[in-house]
Amino acid sequence: MLRISKLTDYGTMILVYLAAQASEVRSANDVAIGTRIALPTVQKLLKILARGELVHSLRGAEGGYALARPPESISAAEIVDVLEGPLSITECSMTDSQCELEEGCPVGDAWQKINRAIRCALDTVTLAVLAHPPHEFPLPDLSARRGKSPERRSSG
Repeated sequence: MLRISKLTDYGTMILVYLAAQASEVRSANDVAIGTRIALPTVQKLLKILARGELVHSLRGAEGGYALARPPESISAAEIVDVLEGPLSITECSMTDSQCELEEGCPVGDAWQKINRAIRCALDTVTLAVLAHPPHEFPLPDLSARRGKSPERRSSG
């Protein structure tokens, strides 16, 4: 199953919370209360996000955390990179692949293409969009590739 970790989900929640604070500095405790994520987890994630230069850490009595850049300039891809590492859905999708079968593999190029498409999709979604998502995200029309009309899911 292709899925982000719970820590990445929580890290994204923290970034969305900070984005809603209009550049105000918030303590780790404020973030924990505002997101309902346990304080030790918030502290751990804020350190990772600061190392990844997505948030700034300010020391002192009035210290805390704030976004390092406007939410419109932080992509979902950057968030995943900082919290999960570079996206690679298969071994051969990594830039430093160690797969011994890669040279003769019939599916490696397809997985790499899929990996790039996922990366491109994550690059187009910003923290601002994550904080205030549209009612519906536009989905690509894949019907021409499958030779049939796209299926619609009902929400009932």
